[in-house]
Amino acid sequence: MDDSLLRSCYEGGVTQAARSRLGVDERRKQLLDLALELFGNRSYDEISIDEIAKEAGISKGLLYHYFPSKRAFFVAAVEAAAERLLESTEVETQGEVPTLDEMREGVTRYLDYVDRHARNYLLLVRGGDGVDEEVRGIVDRTRLAFLERVRAAAALLPKSPEVDITLRGYIGYVETVSLEWVEHKRLTRDALADLIVRQCIALFSTVQL
Repeated sequence: MDDSLLRSCYEGGVTQAARSRLGVDERRKQLLDLALELFGNRSYDEISIDEIAKEAGISKGLLYHYFPSKRAFFVAAVEAAAERLLESTEVETQGEVPTLDEMREGVTRYLDYVDRHARNYLLLVRGGDGVDEEVRGIVDRTRLAFLERVRAAAALLPKSPEVDITLRGYIGYVETVSLEWVEHKRLTRDALADLIVRQCIALFSTVQL
């Protein structure tokens, strides 16, 4: 076979496969967007597979091709919310220990996410309150990821049970004030970001070196 013809056939096959893969990825993303919307607005038990398929404009059979059950669909939604929160709040630091400005930038991005995606944030934060161990695992891993970011800011503190408890308490504090803020907006975003950073520094100061 002519080399050019062989190359054309090969490239055509690769292109077709790439398009097929893109279609699958795009469809899955669309379904996850729908999951975040549905489960972010209503409880798990209120939503049926029939409704999900109808809202997605696909058959239940095709929905099951992507997610084998409603539970799997819900778990994927919580995981998507976690990934998007972590990605949108990542701040590149110039040194090993983040500066106050870098800490504040991370907090600001966090609050921006909460403000733009309040229901998805609520889904994530409260998704671990139920009995589903897989969902709790996602929520716990997300909190641990943020804990490690805060730990980086507290790099000069010793690794001890006291420090660990303090940092975990700080993560809970951030979640609580973020939920209160997005509901009532008694402070500006910048004012709350400053408060959260100050609270972090204040907590660090209470730890015995």
